[in-house]
Amino acid sequence: MTYDAPVITGGPRGTFAWGVIHERNPAIAAEVRDALPYGPDVRRRLDALAEEITEGVMTPPAAGAHERRAWLEWGGDWFGRPWADAPFLGAESYFFHRLLDAAGYFGPGPWRGVDPFAGRKAAELSGDALDVVARLDDLPAADRDTAVLRAALWGNRADLAFRTAAGHRPGAAGLLADDGARVWSLLDARPGGTVHVVADNAAGELAADLALIDHLLATGRAAEVVLHLKPRPYYVSDATPADVPPLLRRLPSRLWSALTSGRVRLTAHPFFCTPLGFAAMPADLRAQFAAATLTILKGDLNHRRLVGDRYWPAPTPFTELTAYFPSPVASLRVLKSDVAVGLSGPVPADPSWRTSGSHAVIQVNAAR
Repeated sequence: MTYDAPVITGGPRGTFAWGVIHERNPAIAAEVRDALPYGPDVRRRLDALAEEITEGVMTPPAAGAHERRAWLEWGGDWFGRPWADAPFLGAESYFFHRLLDAAGYFGPGPWRGVDPFAGRKAAELSGDALDVVARLDDLPAADRDTAVLRAALWGNRADLAFRTAAGHRPGAAGLLADDGARVWSLLDARPGGTVHVVADNAAGELAADLALIDHLLATGRAAEVVLHLKPRPYYVSDATPADVPPLLRRLPSRLWSALTSGRVRLTAHPFFCTPLGFAAMPADLRAQFAAATLTILKGDLNHRRLVGDRYWPAPTPFTELTAYFPSPVASLRVLKSDVAVGLSGPVPADPSWRTSGSHAVIQVNAAR
């Protein structure tokens, strides 16, 4: 059966996507402008970007801009039209690319390669974001499988762009689909292989991901884990290789040893900073996933890339939409956008259940 649904855009006023484009992203541009002692040129560029989003049309990358040729190919149909007319996934991705460009990240000046979100990531690490992860080692062995998986899942609430409410702790409340037992049964049936984990956010969420990786190795479910990170800053708090070392100093030393011995490998493919879904992943990345016992995708963005950023009816089968993926795949995702699939039961009465960050899913397609 072929499934289809309208592509999400920011066009309809009052929708979640409209709010992100017209309110949240301009606010992020303003915060970046004030996050570091940028000079007048950078500040003007960031202000101009915020104004373009809300009042102008999407302009193509300037001559000589970083990845200009690729963006002209990816977004050729969007340019010259309001930002809200573009596919939401593409508009978000292009906004963060333009944000880095305006901040001088790609340029030859003093801000080249400087993460404009580093201060916010560091602030999260100085709070209580690691409390749950620190307590995982103290749990009885019988409880640890569920605990580490749910810590990695609910760690996705710690998204600095999303600004969720404080005080949430991992648990079953809010889980609309829970294939957690299938994750472990799949790995128990094929122990000692290679598991790929595609990270989302840095700081507390990345700490929970590393705790999950440590558990996979310690229990023999995996002999090797490949951790996929963003090659550069993206979506405010997204995890990059530079975000790993500060965490290792606060986590069990065996993780450091796992990295130095090669049992954990870090990789940062350029694909993860594109507006493309996993169905369009390049051949080299597809080959990596094809060799995996299981690929675990973290977060809302990876889920949207996996199933397609569309207004799917909630009962649309997750397994059907992910049948193309080259390995068994698990999605651990807190709902923070309008995409929702694979939900066979009644949905919450709260009209904001798709976007409030109060609900989550663990969904698995084990067929391969």
